[in-house]
Order: sequence, then C-alpha cells, then structure tokens
Amino acid sequence: MTHHSTPDVEDYDIIIVGTGSGNTIPGPINEDKKIAIVEKGTFGGTCINVGCIPTKMFVHTADVARSFQDAERLSITGELRDVDWKGIQQRVFGDRIDPIAEGGAAYRAGEETPNITLFHGEAAAFVAPRTLRIGDGPVIRGKDIVLATGGRPRVHPVIAESGVRYRTNEDIMRLDKLPESLIILGGGIVAVEFAGIFSALGTKVTLINRSDKLLRTTDQDVSETFTELAQEQWTNLLGYTLTAARETEDGNVEVTLHDGSTVAAQEVLVALGRVNNSDTLNVEAGGVEITDRGTIKVDEYGRTTAEGVWALGDAANEFELKHVANHEAKVVAHNLSHPNDLKKYNHEAIPSGIFTHPQIGTVGMTEREARETGRPLTIKVQRYADVAYGWAMEDSTGFCKVIADRSTGEILGAHVLGPEASTLIQCFVTAMTFGIHARDFAEKQYWPHPALTELVENALLGLEFD
Repeated sequence: MTHHSTPDVEDYDIIIVGTGSGNTIPGPINEDKKIAIVEKGTFGGTCINVGCIPTKMFVHTADVARSFQDAERLSITGELRDVDWKGIQQRVFGDRIDPIAEGGAAYRAGEETPNITLFHGEAAAFVAPRTLRIGDGPVIRGKDIVLATGGRPRVHPVIAESGVRYRTNEDIMRLDKLPESLIILGGGIVAVEFAGIFSALGTKVTLINRSDKLLRTTDQDVSETFTELAQEQWTNLLGYTLTAARETEDGNVEVTLHDGSTVAAQEVLVALGRVNNSDTLNVEAGGVEITDRGTIKVDEYGRTTAEGVWALGDAANEFELKHVANHEAKVVAHNLSHPNDLKKYNHEAIPSGIFTHPQIGTVGMTEREARETGRPLTIKVQRYADVAYGWAMEDSTGFCKVIADRSTGEILGAHVLGPEASTLIQCFVTAMTFGIHARDFAEKQYWPHPALTELVENALLGLEFD
C-alpha cells in the first residue's frame, strides 16, 4: 500500500521507538534508509542508564566493601573506614554513564548519521496504522515501525496513593547521600541486588516481601538457600503486605504492615517488578494487539499483529533480559532488510545472572519444571567447598545444581549460587545450546585445575545415566 505524503505527515522507511536495544538496529545494513528514532526518556534505555551497567558498578564496589568483613576468616585483619558516596557516583555516572548517554544522543542527532532523525524527550503514540504522533507535535509515518519501548518500575498502590516520597531503580543510585536506613519493597532480582549493595556499604536495610521466600521463581534450592543467607546480611520481613505509608515529622518514611507493625527508614525503594510501556502507545489505533501480561504480541519473527510493525525486548517478551533484547534487535534488523529471508527469535537456553550476594547464575528448567515434564531425571548438587578453589576461598554455602535427562544425557537446567556464578553458568549454556551429552561435555575436554570451573566439571561427573 502506498502512502501519498501530505504536508503534515513526514514519511520514513523505518521508525524505531526506544533507544535501548532499539538503538542497535541502525547500521551499515540500512544506512540507505530514512530512519526516525524516538526516545521519551534518557537516551540509551534502561540497561545503560538505570539498570545492568551502573548497578553492576555499584555491585562490584559493594563486593569489595564486603570483602573487609570477610577478611578475618582468612587470617587477615582489615576494616572499611569510609564510603565516599559522591566519589562512587562521580566514577559511575559522571565519568562513565552520563557521557555515554549524551554521546549516543549527539551521535544519532549529528552529521555522522545523516539518514537518521532523532526525536528526543517526547513520547510516541499511534494515531493510525504505521503512523505515530510525537508528543503534541509532528506526525510521522513508517514503512516499518519497531517498538522497543521496554518497561518501567511497578509502584505499590499504597505507596502511590499515600503520596510519600519513594525511590525506584531509576533514581536510588543518584541519592544526594548514602541513606543510613532503607526499606526495600519486593523480593525479586532488583530488590535483592540493591539490598546487597546498600547493606555492604553500611546502610541498615529492611526488605519487606509478600512471599515467604526471596527469588521465589528460581529453583527451590536456590531460593531457600539464598533466603537463609540474606537474613545474615540485612533484615527480611517475609510474608508481609503493606497497608499504609506516611512521612514522619523527623523526615523518615514509615510503612504500616498488615499485622499493624510499622517500619521507618530514611528512604523507601520500590522494587516490585516492571510494568510494560505498551500502555503508552495507544496501540489500538495502530492495530497492535497486547497479550494478557501487557506485552506486545509478536510471532517468532518479531512481527506484531499490525502489518509493518515489529516489537522486541522487554516490550514483547517476558524475559526482561538485555541479552535477549540485543539478540532480538539483531533479528529484526536482519528481517527489515531481508523480507524474503526472515530469521526467527531464538529463546533456547537463555541464562540469567543475579548480582546479589552470593551471586546466582541460572539457565533452563528448575527441578520442579523438569519433574513436570515426566522425563527420567538425574540431578547432582556439587558444593563449592568440595572443589579445590572453593576450598581455597573457604566457601561453605555455594553450590552448583545440574538437572539432566537420565536416558538421553540432555542437560535440562543448571543453577549456581556462589562466587562468579553468573560467569560459570555459561559452561552449561554452551552444552545446552549445542546439544552436548552431559557426560561427553564433562569428559571430552580439559578443565583447568584448580580453577573454579571444576565446580561445573564435578557437577556433571556426578550425574548418573542409564
């Protein structure tokens, strides 16, 4: 269908909404195309500005701070004398993150990418098929539109209605000073990562969670062990719901729990998961359908229910992982340029790293999910303490759990809790992706002794096959 341009509608070959992974789509493959990029928030999206990258810089700092407390076990005496909060922020944001966001926006708006027009600081919403209004202003139309709109923090209704001040992942790292006390609402990944950061830096952390477990969607052994270990690092109020919140005369925020008890702290961090930004797009006008969960409905190629409209990343999947969004962006970039040779999204063996203390890495099925398949299983739990480097580290709590099919040798899932877990999990991703029998994977290659990868080797060797 051809559009006859009218003076008040600007036509583009490709319109990209969102500059997280969406910003990776323009490149040599489509430099002959006229492209519009729309970003209502900070250029670069969640991961680089308020998610993975800055949080891991804080996490690493927290891990070093925590190592002072740990030193005594290793016959070393040390102490953490000072946490220069402003210095940490300058290193993370001033020296690194903010210049990247500013540079990215300047690059897309500048002369080096003459085929690209950047609409920054304004939201986009459909007014007709393949047609978007930018804020209150211009209307643009695309042969293809890519929705890479991500999500935003979910706010607890009691907090929202009470009008108290609160923080999310979007501003907690930019507080003027390190809070003496912090309430964290939630028990998922964002909650436990920030609990790990702030408790290590000396903040008195109280985490309040509706479930009686932390990280309850992870494997049961991981969830139960982590819940126990977390209790030694900060205060957990598990199985509690929030009924009220107010600001006190001394400037703290006080929350009331369902049993009538109260907790007060200088700051409250809301970490209760994410809301999909699809509700900002006026999708009906564009013919784009949404799933029950609020994600944009896509097929295996990334196409939405509207012709010429694609979606990727947190906007369209339930994984909420940057590496998945980046993969999908590559697929969509290919499909835009090769309409007769479409590639599919690959959602097999997707790993996840949780950068709390201890670290967690996970891929594939939990034990419960594996049992539900009815397949014959073999399961091995290998402790860090029983391999050489774990022994050297004096690690007494970490483990690697691997789940495989007893008859075929297929690895179905793996879960690591302990130092470098997010790195160690990659061994399992490789075996699962290439379909290598667990026994072959363990026996037909070298594992450097006494490196930590022996944890993986020994876990695999402990599996029993028919």
